[in-house]
Amino acid sequence: MMEKLSAEELLQNLNFIRENISNSAKKSGRNAEDIILLAATKTVDIETINFAISQGIDYIGENKVQEFLLKYQNINPCHKHFIGHLQTNKVKDIIDKVEMIHSVDSLKLAREISKQAQKKSKTIDILLEVNIANEESKWGFSPDKLMDAVKEIASLPNVFLRGLMAIPPICEKSEENRKYFKEMYKLFIDIRDKKIDNSNMDILSMGMSDDYSVAIEEGANLIRLGTALFGKRIYK
Repeated sequence: MMEKLSAEELLQNLNFIRENISNSAKKSGRNAEDIILLAATKTVDIETINFAISQGIDYIGENKVQEFLLKYQNINPCHKHFIGHLQTNKVKDIIDKVEMIHSVDSLKLAREISKQAQKKSKTIDILLEVNIANEESKWGFSPDKLMDAVKEIASLPNVFLRGLMAIPPICEKSEENRKYFKEMYKLFIDIRDKKIDNSNMDILSMGMSDDYSVAIEEGANLIRLGTALFGKRIYK
C-alpha cells in the first residue's frame, strides 16, 4: 500500500513534478505540453487516484491485472494504460479495458494481444519493452533483436505499434542512466525513420520517479511516476 498523503501534499508533489518536467523539456528543446505524465497507481487507493485525475492527471497506469480489475470501474474517466509485466493468459482480462499496453516484451505476448483484440473487434495500441542494458533479471527485447521484432509485430492484425518502453538499471544516481536513455532514443529514432507500416512510433516511454528529469532531457515523451507523486509504498 502507499502512505496516505493529504490533498495538499499530493498537490505539492504534482506542482514540483510539473516544474521539473518544464525545466527538463526546455533542455531538450521542447515544451512541458510535449511530455505525458502517467501516474503509476500500483497500490494507490481509488479516492487518491480520482483526486489526482481531478487535478489534471489524464493518464494512469496499473502494474497488476488483478488490482486493475478491482479498480477500473470506479476510476474516473481518463486514459487507462497497463504498464506491468503481462502474462499471456491475462491478456483477455484487460484487452477491452485499457487503451495501451506498454510492456509487450515478447513475440508470444504480441501474438496473444492480437488474437484477443481480434475477438473484441478492436485495435489496441502497444509499446515494445526493450531490455536496454541486457539484464538477465528483466523482460524485454534485446536492442540487437528489436528491429526484427518490430517488423513482425507491426504485421499482426488489431495491434498498432506506438513506440518503445524501457526500464534501465537501478542506479544510485539518476545521471548514471543517461547513457541508456541516449541509446533508447537512438533506437526510437532509427525505427521511426523507417516508417514501418502499421506503426506510428510517436511514444518513447522511459523515466520513473528517480530519473524522469534525465529521461526527458534525453528524449522521453512519456514518464511513469508513482513514488514521486503519491509517496513511498509501505510494505507489510
